[in-house]
Amino acid sequence: MAGNNYGTLYRITTFGESHGEALGGIIDGCPPGITIDLEAIQKEMSRRKPGQSAIVTQRKEPDDVQFLSGIFEGKTTGTPIGFIIPNTNQKSDDYSHIKDNYRPSHADYVYEKKYGVRDYRGGGRSSARETASRVVAGAIAKQMLPEIKINAYVSAVGPITLDKPYQDLDFSKIESNPVRCPDEESAVIMEDYIREIRKQGDTVGGIVTCVIQNVPIGLGEPVFDKLHAELGKAMLSINAVKGFEYGSGFDGAQMKGSEHNDLYNADGTTRTNLSGGIQGGISNGMDIYFRVAFKPVATIMQKQESLDNQGNITEMTGKGRHDPCVVPRAVPIVEAMAAIVLADFYLINKTYSSTI
Repeated sequence: MAGNNYGTLYRITTFGESHGEALGGIIDGCPPGITIDLEAIQKEMSRRKPGQSAIVTQRKEPDDVQFLSGIFEGKTTGTPIGFIIPNTNQKSDDYSHIKDNYRPSHADYVYEKKYGVRDYRGGGRSSARETASRVVAGAIAKQMLPEIKINAYVSAVGPITLDKPYQDLDFSKIESNPVRCPDEESAVIMEDYIREIRKQGDTVGGIVTCVIQNVPIGLGEPVFDKLHAELGKAMLSINAVKGFEYGSGFDGAQMKGSEHNDLYNADGTTRTNLSGGIQGGISNGMDIYFRVAFKPVATIMQKQESLDNQGNITEMTGKGRHDPCVVPRAVPIVEAMAAIVLADFYLINKTYSSTI
């Protein structure tokens, strides 16, 4: 299986399965001498971990990170940073019913057809549990770039949408509720809706908005390595993601150029920011903002038709512990992937530019 790493200079390789002994990763390219706050890394892991509230999967994993290399006396050494995250609460018997069956809209069928074998326990490598390793790499990337502020939050759950512009929101309230929505009124409605969906044995999708501030001018590489292209790839690599838009996004397609152009101020900033902080694939110093759409979790606790490995249409009901809505736990994953992208471009820029 290829495709287990991401990045050019700041590069993360992940390994492990949902019900294996452990997840883990190797981070290449992290510069030496960076002071690492291990508590901050664990805090990021706690934001992603299962079992953290009543509206997420009830699998109980501490997600404690064990660093094996690359950090000495609290600082990075410049060598590969190796780490593992032990799995401690697997219940593999919950998945015995899908050993010979393919769940609708899961990766079961295509994995078996492509590789000739699959780990059916919790989805194996295709499980979103893999993203725990990304959060570790993202947490270290954030510490590489402390001046850059990355804040993601839930802006929609199913049909319930937070329409306020991010400038009117208090990001300090994101962690004040289990939905991770900074608008208290919307958060209550979203939480109630997720609880009702769970009672129905169903799932629901949602949207995570991310805002990146204090980004220096110059990150991003034309032509194929544009900053927004890499952010899009990073976000679309996250499990259950179905869409990505930045700046004006699809709404910009309905506008005239006279309406959409961001006119300059004398200092090089712009009066508006429909470009979303990126022009020509390069950061322009304005806020970068984008939205990531997540589909409903495919495993539902209702009867539905499935396909077995003999080609028979069968009936099955989901079992195991699953999120009724992924977006509350996806918030730190979105932030982590954004941080990895920025750290990578930061190091690339340092190889030839005096801008940063």
